Amino acid sequence: MTLHPSVAAVRRAVRQGLADVDPGRVVVVACSGGADSLALAAATVFEARAAGWRVVGATVDHGLQPGSAAQAARVVEQLAAIGVDETLSARVHVEGAGLGPEAAARRARYAVLEEVAERFDAAAVLLGHTRDDQAETVLLGLTRGSGGRSLAGMRRAFDCFRRPLLDVARDDTVTACQVEGLEVWDDPHNEDPGYTRVRVRRRVLPMLEDELGPGVADTLARTADQLRGDMDLLDDTAEAAYADLAGHGLPVDGLLALPSPIRRRVLRIAALDAGAPAAELFHGHVLAMDTLLTDWRGQKWVDLPGHLCFRRVDSRLEFVEQPVRS
Repeated sequence: MTLHPSVAAVRRAVRQGLADVDPGRVVVVACSGGADSLALAAATVFEARAAGWRVVGATVDHGLQPGSAAQAARVVEQLAAIGVDETLSARVHVEGAGLGPEAAARRARYAVLEEVAERFDAAAVLLGHTRDDQAETVLLGLTRGSGGRSLAGMRRAFDCFRRPLLDVARDDTVTACQVEGLEVWDDPHNEDPGYTRVRVRRRVLPMLEDELGPGVADTLARTADQLRGDMDLLDDTAEAAYADLAGHGLPVDGLLALPSPIRRRVLRIAALDAGAPAAELFHGHVLAMDTLLTDWRGQKWVDLPGHLCFRRVDSRLEFVEQPVRS
């Protein structure tokens, strides 16, 4: 029997994405029960037979919807039926901490998955993001003016996480589940127009396809691939520059000697290292920090999130923690 092209596409992506994983290692698949993650889990189990991996299926209950615990239990049953070697579920408490609900849930989910990876000494934790998710991310970054890093989209791999399906269309994951007889859970949040990403998915991208022709999602995802290498190089250069300058107390002359794209990255890294929350540190803060170097007229400091003060003292720049006002 000929293998269905959609099933083949998902399996090939997993095989290529985990080509460096040795036999006997654990691979964790994060699964919500949606088409993308279910297709990913099924493909990983299939590829593991030949590769010799041990597959752990993990689902995270964010507790944000009625019946979420029952859905998590259902996913565990599905994963076991698919043939994963071990299943687990975890319930998390989502706290905003200045984040939107999506970002807060994502932070909580990743924290749990990192613990799972450590517990099983996993070679990788697989996430089911597809080419369509990548296109949505790039488009959102473009409209928000978020800079090159956002336009570079989601990374294929970071820390213990991998996204093997970034070259696979969402239509393929849906079709793969249908072909393999997997019952997919449709998250109500994916239909809620109150979420910007849902409006992009349901309205904006289809409109662009209608007006500009097919292939817009593929083009946006390809743009991310083209930019990512450039962004990685700039970030690596900034990390090295920061490591050197931090050892000398962030000297003004040393920072001014850097090209502005590197210097501003260094300032952002320094602020994060000093304790500024990443979710609250915006480009405007970095530009204000930069004025203490490029347009200094005697001003002494810049207020930063996290109760930090960034100030210029003689030929040095430093961070000072401000007291919390009651």
